[in-house]
Amino acid sequence: MVVVPEEIRGQLLAHARAEAPNEACGLIAFRDSVAERYLPGTNRLMSPFRFELQPKDPQEFFLEDEGYDLAVFHSHPETEPRPSRTDIENIGLWEGRPYLILALASGELAGWRIRDGSVEALPLE
Repeated sequence: MVVVPEEIRGQLLAHARAEAPNEACGLIAFRDSVAERYLPGTNRLMSPFRFELQPKDPQEFFLEDEGYDLAVFHSHPETEPRPSRTDIENIGLWEGRPYLILALASGELAGWRIRDGSVEALPLE
């Protein structure tokens, strides 16, 4: 289980709205399973159906050296917050890590872990 406080959820929603109709994406920095920071990125594909995360500052990946766990976030502008076939096939270095998706239409945030092509729900609080 991971905890995403209302302040962080608000930042995710605001970023998703700002990027619509395209998918928004970014990193969420967790400490002890609690989200402490949202680091908005750029969707290099500028697509409503796919994303390729470009962090605004590549140094953000070094937050892990400071004791943070990183999760990837992206929005689905018109569909449910479930991993798509494309999400599963392109999981890359995010495999096994928290993977959060926001459905812009409903505001619902859902968490997942994707490993070896299988998807497991990650409870959010």
